[in-house]
Amino acid sequence: LGDESIIMVKLSSAAMTLLFAAPLSITAFVFSPKHHTPSTSLASSTGNALDSILSVFDNKKSNNNNYQLAQSIMLSLINDEKCFSTTAGAQKFAESCAVDVVFEDCYEPQPIVGRSAVLDYLRAKILTRVGGSESSDKDAGFRVDKISDGSKACGFAWTWTSNDLEGLRGTTFVELNDSNQIQYVREIPEPLYKPGDLILDVLKTVTADATPKPPPEYTPRTPTKANEIAKYLFNDVQGSSPDEAMRFFSPDIIYRDFNYEEVLRGKAEVRKFIEDFSFPGITFATQRFDDGEKSTCFTWEVVLEGAPEGSAIKGISFYEVDESGLVTYVRDVPESGLKPPPLGKLGRQFRPAVGVFQPVSIGSRDAL
Repeated sequence: LGDESIIMVKLSSAAMTLLFAAPLSITAFVFSPKHHTPSTSLASSTGNALDSILSVFDNKKSNNNNYQLAQSIMLSLINDEKCFSTTAGAQKFAESCAVDVVFEDCYEPQPIVGRSAVLDYLRAKILTRVGGSESSDKDAGFRVDKISDGSKACGFAWTWTSNDLEGLRGTTFVELNDSNQIQYVREIPEPLYKPGDLILDVLKTVTADATPKPPPEYTPRTPTKANEIAKYLFNDVQGSSPDEAMRFFSPDIIYRDFNYEEVLRGKAEVRKFIEDFSFPGITFATQRFDDGEKSTCFTWEVVLEGAPEGSAIKGISFYEVDESGLVTYVRDVPESGLKPPPLGKLGRQFRPAVGVFQPVSIGSRDAL
């Protein structure tokens, strides 16, 4: 199967291997009942980077009540400081973090913990993309495709670029502490191997002995802010009523689930997708939400009945809504079970600047 599976003799073992090696979809479950050791020192106090960003934010906030802090910090770090594409920018990102920041890059086997460790990690990642030298003129860009308008936390969909090419995509969730320092990050890149409907067969095999449960009761309501819609759909309606859920999707919905090569378009395709994955044995649990109003990002994990303990699959979702409160865009990114995922690792080694075997021309994709 390529990227993230191991051939085993027994069907049940093979199914489990594929399950924990390949990514899992979030929507599939919505309506079914050693830390890194730092080597680079970094001052323990908040650096000048965050102070400067907060100063700009205070000026803009006085003129715009809708200006959002988390979104502002991340846009400044990514676009102005170039924190994910230059080593100087990585320093600025680290200066904006809490001393005990946790950076959960789900490509890596363990979270990176601590400001100095995060700086080491980002520097190494950037240097790998540009060819190993800070003086390299190799272009290794980082493009923000969409970002939620959160103040306490936000998330963004991104793409790696290089000159006129674009490659690896993913989603990142960022949360601030009470001092407006970055305290938590989860990042998940797209899997290069996308199993498609095969994942459905695997899930049914793993949960074959699950006991059906009655649908939970919920109180119907109509939230209009993105983060409240996501909470309602996943924390209240989940497992109950596909009809109630579909009420919140736009007729023009574009749904990007990275288990699949192609996007879902329109309510009919999204509904079929939901119904295909509605069977017992899957427990979906949301973890962290941002406070975005026009778009929102949140983290989650999925536990499968019958799967080994501690095998929950982590993920991130990004939702965007229109003025009437209907969801117009979704991106789901599940983690891979093997870390780093073999095919993903090879893609980064083969074309480090873009992270994939076959990049495409910038802007040529029909959907992000």
